[in-house]
Amino acid sequence: ALAYAQAHPDRVMGMVLRGIFLCREQDIHWFYQEGASHIFPDFWEDYLELIPEQEREDMVAAYYRRLTDSDRRIWLPAARAWSKYESVCSTLLPADDAALSLIDEAHALGLARIEAHYFLHNLFEPEDALLKGVDRIRHIPSHIIQGRYDVICPPVTAHALHEAWPEALFTIVPDAGHSAMEPGIRASLVAATEMFKSL
Repeated sequence: ALAYAQAHPDRVMGMVLRGIFLCREQDIHWFYQEGASHIFPDFWEDYLELIPEQEREDMVAAYYRRLTDSDRRIWLPAARAWSKYESVCSTLLPADDAALSLIDEAHALGLARIEAHYFLHNLFEPEDALLKGVDRIRHIPSHIIQGRYDVICPPVTAHALHEAWPEALFTIVPDAGHSAMEPGIRASLVAATEMFKSL
């Protein structure tokens, strides 16, 4: 949303942004290389398990090799492990195993391949492109909504965006993680869209 608005500010009337991810090296490293292991060590072990120790210095690259393999026996376990890791870390209270077993194969593959591709290929250049591009969208009414306990996209990232863009409204939801389905996040998203009715 930020990249689109910065490229086409004349086509955007307003934005409601949730779970800010700026795709910087530090953002990718935090969740996919080591950071979340300090909060969810058990889920981290499951994510690591698929990758041999000698490949773990770059988890995104190791997963990407598997996710783009033509052999279903290789890409399917990788897609499921990647998607499960994100799913279990996305809510304040992790989902139970029964719910996680229902992750659709096509969804898991699509999510994992797209994310790993963009993370590996440096989606935004230079490193802080989305922060540096704020001047192009400063005039666009926007609301940043962030879960206090978002482990995938930590609040420090949303805070950095708000510091660069103080004109945007900024709400930290005190009892939420990353998922848009968290009750507090959902209520804030609805409230934000209600405010935007007048645009």
